[in-house]
Amino acid sequence: FEHITLARVFLARHEGERAERSVHEATQLLERLLLAAEEGGRTGRVIEILVLQALAHQTLGDIPAALASLERPVTLAEPEGYVRVFVDEGPPMTSLLRAAAKQGIRRDYVRRLLAAVSKTDHGSPREQALIEPLSERELDVLRLLGTELDGPAIARELMVSLNTMRTHTKNIYAKLAVTSRRAAVRRAAELDLLPRTSSRQP
Repeated sequence: FEHITLARVFLARHEGERAERSVHEATQLLERLLLAAEEGGRTGRVIEILVLQALAHQTLGDIPAALASLERPVTLAEPEGYVRVFVDEGPPMTSLLRAAAKQGIRRDYVRRLLAAVSKTDHGSPREQALIEPLSERELDVLRLLGTELDGPAIARELMVSLNTMRTHTKNIYAKLAVTSRRAAVRRAAELDLLPRTSSRQP
């Protein structure tokens, strides 16, 4: 899980001179994670990684490659009814799904995914301001959520109890209007709340 979060941080750094390098780092990491997930037979994880690979191509402006990459996770998702893994990716995935629908890629299921997106899309996160600012301690926790550290390790790093760390995390989720660690990292990157010059390597 933590390495996927790191890949998301790389993908979120898609502005400025280091954009291509960051996406390249994400792509390399995702390739390694995909092999491990496939070997372990973890379908849900495989789908998530493939979705991120499609978004990586999209970030680089290679829409044909993004659509080609998207077809496999959609195909894998349909029999089991996976929806949230697509919906959670927000506007970038919505754009890709619309393009996929136009191309006739798994048309029926793509339409179902777009319908699910429309029910949860209350405006792009990039267009929404952070209603309540994060405290300094919450910012510390948030930055560590963007690393490979798990909950107990984050608590040790900050020298707080695990319960205190969890309380900070819940407050962060509420302020960012998200419900998961990966969504929090993505939202934080969009708001430029994560450091751009350093990251923990897997």
